Amino acid sequence: MRTKQVFLDNAATSKPKPAAVAKAIMHYLSQIGTSPGRGGYNLSLEAGRIVLETREIVRSLFNAPAAEQVIFTPNVTYALNIALQGLLETGDHVITTSMEHNSVIRPLRALEQSRDLEITIVPCNRQGCLDPAAVKKALRPNTKLLVFTHASNVSGTVLPLADLAAIAQEAGILTVVDSAQTAGVLPLDFQRHKLDVLAFTGHKSLYGPPGTGGLIVRQQVAAKMKPLIFGGTGSKSDHEYQPEFLPDKFEAGTTNTVGLAGLQAGIKFITDIGLEQIAAHEKYLTRLFIAGLAELPQIKLHGPAADGNRISTVSITIPGQDAGTLAYRLDVEYGIMVRSGLHCAPLAHKTLGTFPKGTLRFSFGYFNSEHDVLYALKALKNLLIKTAS
Repeated sequence: MRTKQVFLDNAATSKPKPAAVAKAIMHYLSQIGTSPGRGGYNLSLEAGRIVLETREIVRSLFNAPAAEQVIFTPNVTYALNIALQGLLETGDHVITTSMEHNSVIRPLRALEQSRDLEITIVPCNRQGCLDPAAVKKALRPNTKLLVFTHASNVSGTVLPLADLAAIAQEAGILTVVDSAQTAGVLPLDFQRHKLDVLAFTGHKSLYGPPGTGGLIVRQQVAAKMKPLIFGGTGSKSDHEYQPEFLPDKFEAGTTNTVGLAGLQAGIKFITDIGLEQIAAHEKYLTRLFIAGLAELPQIKLHGPAADGNRISTVSITIPGQDAGTLAYRLDVEYGIMVRSGLHCAPLAHKTLGTFPKGTLRFSFGYFNSEHDVLYALKALKNLLIKTAS
């Protein structure tokens, strides 16, 4: 019976989590277990402290101006929907890229139908790289917003955030960044890049549990942005209308305090280790893997080379081989967990030339080792040998 397990699907969710994450979750469940802002008793105040401390640690990580500008949501998809549905109006023009996840494309397509939104999808090249000049060329008089992923969840390609933010600022349009794949790995400075909205998720490289995420929003933008949902906030309960102040304007309903306790512990782990060390380790593993792939000529890499502007997500195909079957065999025969298919990003696969069958995706995290990489390469080599025989 196979007992070895190697998790190489960190682009979907990080595994394992730091021990402190489970400890923080259990502490909340066993010692607190109440909702913040829903009572004046001590345990409710303790729950409130968890939320406030998590808000502050997120603010610090991304260099947001103030903690109240950190809005918590169940995930990055929810955060992006708040921004896009709350800011875009009938007749607006929005620019995005051909490497986007469905968490961007689907809200835009829905708004295209409901609000007569105009959308320009700027094409990236076959490695997923974007020319900032093409974005500049796509600007129109009615352009309202530029929304883009910081890094592709398919090819690992990092888009030029600084250049794109500068173009948006010069044009006087809003910038919305999807940092699902880079938060906790690459430096993200909300104020330095003068961003309007930064959406993040907790369960990937921030090492938090599923069901956590959020957005950071500039005060002036938040004033114009409409809430996605309305309801109880524990504040201004005598009013029948949603509060206008942050974060309550966008945080209706009971807070996921247990999740935020875990998220806080995950981010503390990152700050203790250091972003540079995490990025260096993941870069080393990625280079080792891509170098090993080069020795297997049957395998095609989709995305930047090892020394390119990329993160640790690597997509491959093997001509004549089904990616889903390969993923299944890696799991069953070797205990290696990867993801195959379209990765909720059909536009990215069309850009890379891998639509509609998709790719076999390996994504390395801080807890992976050199041995994991070499083992995965050996497994791929063995699969190729078995297939050829």
